[in-house]
Amino acid sequence: MAAILIVDDDPTIRLVLKRSLERQGYTVKMATNGLEGMEQAHLISPGLIICDWMMPDMDGLEVCRRIKADPKFSTTFFILLTARTEVEDRVQGLDAGADEFLSKPIDPNELQARVRAGLRLHQLSHDLRQQTARLQAELAEAARYVSSLLPKPDFFPDCNITTDWRFLPSQELGGDSFNYHWLDAEHLAIYLLDVSGHGVGSALLSVSVMNQLRTQGLPDTDPRQPEAVLRALNHSFQMGSHNEMYFTLWYGVYHPGSRLLSFASAGHPPALLIDPTQTTPIKLKTPNLPIGILPNPSFQMDQVWIPASSHLYLFSDGVYEVANQEKELWGLDNLIALLNHDAAGSLDLDQITQQAQAFRGQPDFEDDFSLLRVSFG
Repeated sequence: MAAILIVDDDPTIRLVLKRSLERQGYTVKMATNGLEGMEQAHLISPGLIICDWMMPDMDGLEVCRRIKADPKFSTTFFILLTARTEVEDRVQGLDAGADEFLSKPIDPNELQARVRAGLRLHQLSHDLRQQTARLQAELAEAARYVSSLLPKPDFFPDCNITTDWRFLPSQELGGDSFNYHWLDAEHLAIYLLDVSGHGVGSALLSVSVMNQLRTQGLPDTDPRQPEAVLRALNHSFQMGSHNEMYFTLWYGVYHPGSRLLSFASAGHPPALLIDPTQTTPIKLKTPNLPIGILPNPSFQMDQVWIPASSHLYLFSDGVYEVANQEKELWGLDNLIALLNHDAAGSLDLDQITQQAQAFRGQPDFEDDFSLLRVSFG
């Protein structure tokens, strides 16, 4: 059971409180003034403090303010002992952080009732903090698992392709995921998806979809055909069966021999193909609905020839829908201008991330930040 700390400069009050509480089985510690009370609190970490309001040097209000300002005592219940009965006095005590008041002269029954209630709240708060800590540890472990599924930046020497990416989830677990892997000796799949919402549910759905794509587990589906992949995913992941969550997706398949990229997007931002010989990037997008919204929509694909020394950028909307303190959006046009200005692909992806963070005015984003670059030699 958590200890109780009594802080009072009156020895008679201290003795009365101590005896009354110890008869009920509580562990009681005492301090004769505010400074000693603070020292005792740091030594024993009490679950409840009963502190006199009027004391020399440091009064009860100041003790209360210091206790409540220290995260170490976030679950400690604080009772101010006072003869004051005016509403203004109670408001002053509450503003200082007091949880309860005990009036003088002390009624033993009222003392016991307030102490029982205070210690119950302390225990509930303590238990909640422990549960929160366990949940955070589990979320961190899950986040490490999700991160382990993401591909490593890579270089494929046979076809002179280099990949790089940056991923900053808005929460411990994000709803974005992406990958690139060889479907066979001649076809490289490249994709990025963004599940609606945030948190555990979105992350679980994102991982499920990525595992289906990574293992080529979609039944009766040729993974080299982007529109067929979207159709199969839409059949398997209807939002009515997945807690009303849907997702957007950009899925492409590159054939190095012909330098053709087949692609299809489902409600996703366009991929950007940066050709250093051109003044503007090519937006790669097809007019398909997000995955899971309707049961049997049609899906279209398209193809583009990939010039030498070009760069393909895939990203979620969290990369450009970045709001600053004035609620202004950075916007897709600014992202395109930044990427197109660096047609040679020499810009480090950290610099792009830092540009978005600088516009926002802080390092964290409201949505998942996923940016993938594929450079073709």
